[in-house]
Amino acid sequence: MAAPLKILTVFGTRPEAIKLFPLIHALDADPRFDSRVCISAQHREMLDQVLSIADVAPDYDLDLMTPGQSLDALTARALVEIGRVLDEERPDWVVVQGDTTTVMAGAIAGYYRKIPVCHVEAGLRSGDIYQPWPEEVNRRVVGSFAALHCAPTPTAREALLRENVAADSVHVTGNTVIDALHWVTRRIEQDPQLASGLGDIEKRFAGRRIIGVTSHRRENFGDGMSSIANAVKEIALRDDVGVVFPVHLNPNVRSVMQAALGDLDNVALIEPLDYPHFARLLDICHLMLTDSGGVQEEAPALGKPVLVMRETTERPEGVAAGTARLVGTESDAIVRECLRLLDDEAAYADMARAHNPFGDGASAGRIADLLAGA
Repeated sequence: MAAPLKILTVFGTRPEAIKLFPLIHALDADPRFDSRVCISAQHREMLDQVLSIADVAPDYDLDLMTPGQSLDALTARALVEIGRVLDEERPDWVVVQGDTTTVMAGAIAGYYRKIPVCHVEAGLRSGDIYQPWPEEVNRRVVGSFAALHCAPTPTAREALLRENVAADSVHVTGNTVIDALHWVTRRIEQDPQLASGLGDIEKRFAGRRIIGVTSHRRENFGDGMSSIANAVKEIALRDDVGVVFPVHLNPNVRSVMQAALGDLDNVALIEPLDYPHFARLLDICHLMLTDSGGVQEEAPALGKPVLVMRETTERPEGVAAGTARLVGTESDAIVRECLRLLDDEAAYADMARAHNPFGDGASAGRIADLLAGA
């Protein structure tokens, strides 16, 4: 029997952890692989929450973040430290997911050592190198040299082929975020206490339709964030809604939202949620307002419409399918589209019943098979 393939999975943020833990579980359970995990801790508290819930114990924790660190400083530190781990482990594959600075640095470190890179969630493109920033370029960099591209949708695959990526290296696998959502939903069914922390908010907003909000994108810092806050404030004037807003830890988000929304009775500004509680929020909300990428994939899996507070999206499949709508960051547009979904039952039903194009919950197994056969 051949020796197992050594796989080093590298990630650093909460969204990466959510989308990679199903694959890590699959690799750990498969005798074809010797699985190792390296985290940069680009997110610390939020990352650790996911690792704990998913029972993933990193073999390497680089803990790279320092206060006020610039993107170039983070990139340099990540490149050097991940390179050190690669020199020690000498894996057969480096696996990265998505579009963060950790992804780009981890992939480049692998490339410098001629270790093949598997890019999970490959091929997402907005067409604008500054939206999302710097994630759009991070994805393009990794897409230029990865050996295995795991595209979540046919649209993502076509984007890679247009960039002359070799067709036999690109495979449509679905998105592992749906695997993760199914996994955590089953866990909550088995142990409701995992997501019981929203009970007081559910009681507080009983009889109202809950609007979930998330906002953290760098390109929205400043005027965009203020405009989003003003939109939420206007929506919250209605007495038939309750807004639940887990506020990102970044002070560029916190200060704006606290100033605009902190005193409103039907807005709950809460701490960032761990993964089970966020899944619970998706389950109880009527609709989501977000500038997040992952929420555009997760909410439709539970039949919840998504209004995307960005000018572009690298996930056009949701817009095309009707599960998501781009509304930009102008307050008037956000308010108008939100009120339409609150007041027009047919418009709401059209989005809530649309087919989710992002996966069937079996993506991790497909990726493992591709790694084994590569």
